[in-house]
Amino acid sequence: MAGPKHESRASGTSLQAMAVNASASLRTREASLLERHRQGDALAFGELYQEFEAMVYNLALRMSGNPADAEDIAQETFIRAYRHLKKFKGKSSLKTWVFRIALNCSNTRLRRRARRLAHRVDDSEPELERAADAGRSPEERALATDLSAAVRVGLDHLPVHYREAVLLRDFEELNYSEIAEVLGVRIGTVRSRIARGREQLRQWLEANV
Repeated sequence: MAGPKHESRASGTSLQAMAVNASASLRTREASLLERHRQGDALAFGELYQEFEAMVYNLALRMSGNPADAEDIAQETFIRAYRHLKKFKGKSSLKTWVFRIALNCSNTRLRRRARRLAHRVDDSEPELERAADAGRSPEERALATDLSAAVRVGLDHLPVHYREAVLLRDFEELNYSEIAEVLGVRIGTVRSRIARGREQLRQWLEANV
């Protein structure tokens, strides 16, 4: 009669086999989609768009905090993906490749926005920021106390490389290997960034909520 340890090992082996099979199936489907796209099948890119549209938009929204910016980032992401898909060599999954493009587009948009805001602040009155905060409506102040809104603001205060790692792990639910592929870093670096990002977010929430 098999003991608990034997059953546990068998269960673990079975789960690993299922994961391997799922990964192999995904790569086969992606390879088929890529080949169809290279052969001029107009529907192939539409399938890619449908599969990743929501994920790309959500990531862009969490990175930018602005629906209009998120729409623009998502659009730019898929324009770039379409332009370069035929050159995709399959060294990573399509999912991580698309996420990498989305992050690059997000960071480009954030840098542009930061420059615009810096320019406006330089040209404005010193009291502008305090006046804007004091003028918030009761509804806006109530929203700021909501946990989900507080997390959004807290994420905005994280350094970009920590924010990316936390978003990809805790919101997009990528595994460590996928995040490493998206960010182009080692898994150990991913783990470190996630841990430090979570800790900084926790400290910010404790101090501000």
